[in-house]
Amino acid sequence: MNEVNETKGPYDYDLIVIGGGSGGLAASKEAAKYGKKVLVLDYVTPTPVGTTWGLGGTCVNVGCIPKKLMHQAAILHQSLQDARKYGWTFDEKVHHNWTTMKEAIQSYIGSLNWGYRVSLRENAVTYVNAYGEFVGLHKIKATNKKGKETFYTAETFIIATGERPRYLGVPGDKEHCITSDDLFSLPYCPGKTLVVGASYVALECAGFLAGLGLDVTVMVRSILLRGFDQQMANQVGDYLESHGVKIIRQFVPSKIEQIEPGTPGKLKVTAQSTDSSETMEEEYNTVLLAVGRDASTKNIGLAKVGVKINEKSGKIPVDDSEQTNVPYIYAIGDILEGKLQLTPVAIQAGRLLAGRLYGGSTVKCNYVNVPTTVFTPLEYGACGYSEENALERYGAENVEVYHSYFWPLEWTVPSRDNNKCYAKVICNKQDQNRVIGFHVLGPNAGEITQGFGAAMKCGMTKEQLDSTIGIHPVCAEIFTTLSVTKQSGANVQQSGC
Repeated sequence: MNEVNETKGPYDYDLIVIGGGSGGLAASKEAAKYGKKVLVLDYVTPTPVGTTWGLGGTCVNVGCIPKKLMHQAAILHQSLQDARKYGWTFDEKVHHNWTTMKEAIQSYIGSLNWGYRVSLRENAVTYVNAYGEFVGLHKIKATNKKGKETFYTAETFIIATGERPRYLGVPGDKEHCITSDDLFSLPYCPGKTLVVGASYVALECAGFLAGLGLDVTVMVRSILLRGFDQQMANQVGDYLESHGVKIIRQFVPSKIEQIEPGTPGKLKVTAQSTDSSETMEEEYNTVLLAVGRDASTKNIGLAKVGVKINEKSGKIPVDDSEQTNVPYIYAIGDILEGKLQLTPVAIQAGRLLAGRLYGGSTVKCNYVNVPTTVFTPLEYGACGYSEENALERYGAENVEVYHSYFWPLEWTVPSRDNNKCYAKVICNKQDQNRVIGFHVLGPNAGEITQGFGAAMKCGMTKEQLDSTIGIHPVCAEIFTTLSVTKQSGANVQQSGC
């Protein structure tokens, strides 16, 4: 640790929060409710192609919100096709206008940015649009976009700087590729697109771009949706392929060259096989990188105040109170080592942390059984253990898996996608057949998973699930009638509704 002069109180602020994303905003407003003097610093470093955005962090500006809205745009395209079978007639040729969609979504995001600023003001939280960097104990430097530096001190700090997309480190990546940070405000339709990566960001973006009618290819280094249940991940991939997304497996780009400029222009991608000397070349209008994200912790002066980070990942190890190794510095959200990178998790952790710091609370954030959903064209909702992790943790002899395909009634009349939707629960036989894993592939998977996530928090068993009466005819009722185990090997294909 470098020698630094300790700043003695009284401090300028009780709390300084670095990062105005979901977690940072939640923590700052909660702290202010207890009468504390709070400062939020938020600054978006422009992407290599110059994209920037307003207050609210990744989720609001370049994540969950625009992603779900573009996913909805793609669902509407499918609904248009289904509509004819339901008796709707329309003769005009249907086409999609990227700019209209983009401007409507950006207009909505702009209203959210404004809402956050108003909310901070109403909660008496000071907001400064500047880049925060530790320069000494209890002391921070804030640099605004004009380069003006201001110094602030605080008794306590919360780091909530989040993550930014990773680049490949190959020739042409930053010059010619975009990431999800750029896609949602892209001023032109991306055209023929190569999506590099197998993350949920990669597959979600590939899914809605294809759903809007674009020519989309996904290039995958190894497996799809690492960290998720692999049976479910592969079914997500199969559905993407059956709906027009091409998947190139075991290849990585080695060079991206611009053939002609434009909006979009034309790029030549050279790619290398991961298991042979084979190379390939193909032309695309847009290359979207979605190969993971890096914690924004390397350039905020953590070494100067002695905060330990994982040098490889940039993640910050914390204890179960989100405290770093430096007692007056806490961290929340996507930058935490070994924790779930989800917006509601950051919000919950931020609120609870402020309650412990200033409200006399002892409640800690519970990172177990957090439900989540991947918004691919066939949505994937999950809560609890993947099948692989359950078998590893409890042993095959102690795990029972119940599963079934199902066919949404709405899809029967257009006669599409039978035996693509799938339900699976994983039970611990040693503990009253308690449900330890919940997985669903189907429309509105998030809406389904939310309720079952609450049931799992209450310790739901298979018997309780079986004794629950289903709502007919909905997709989620399949979970009340699961009778076939994987072990039995019996057929779970559906022939009707």
